[in-house]
Amino acid sequence: AQKRVKSLLVGDYDMTAVITEALRSLERSMARNPPELIVETILEGYRHEHRILAGDVDPDTQDADMFGELFSRAQTDGKLGAHVDVSHLSRLAHILVSEGVRHWAGGGFGNRSFTDVVARDISEMITGFNSTNN
Repeated sequence: AQKRVKSLLVGDYDMTAVITEALRSLERSMARNPPELIVETILEGYRHEHRILAGDVDPDTQDADMFGELFSRAQTDGKLGAHVDVSHLSRLAHILVSEGVRHWAGGGFGNRSFTDVVARDISEMITGFNSTNN
């Protein structure tokens, strides 16, 4: 998904389209694995993050941020306001992805696709962040 984001940031881009394509790439990858493995992978990610927060692991070992580059570039390009805390927005998007993966793997989205649900949620969150000056 991170490679897909990077590939779509060449030239002009639409943030929602980039997010959707990155999530679609992730969903295709997830569909090739059993749900139990997907849930365990998410849980291990949470455990790893806890170890980082507890100071037991070097934070530099944390996985790259899926949308950090997109949001930073969007802010530079004027697609996100200067008031938006890009790091915080990226962290919240990561939470939506992680929780979305977990719910999708558990069948919580019914017949809706992971991409449709999570891309909409992230896009709506961006709109809210972009519209406020807090």
